[in-house]
Amino acid sequence: MKPAFAIIGGLVVVALLVFGFYMIDIDQTQEAQLPDVDVTVEGGQAPEFDVDTGSVAVGEEEVTVTVPTLEVTPPADDNPADNN
Repeated sequence: MKPAFAIIGGLVVVALLVFGFYMIDIDQTQEAQLPDVDVTVEGGQAPEFDVDTGSVAVGEEEVTVTVPTLEVTPPADDNPADNN
């Protein structure tokens, strides 16, 4: 049974990686440039990225759920070991 869990777990990991790969698209639009360092710091720029992310639609719905009632009756004290 353990190999089955390992295979299923591996498939889940692969599915999540594929989902993550296609869910986000990041393209670098500007290169980074380090500042010129002398006595004072001049210039420099951080890289720019153009990010397109997928969308996830989340909704809510009101549902009535019938919950079963549970009645617990403890067993009678018929155990002879308890009568010591």
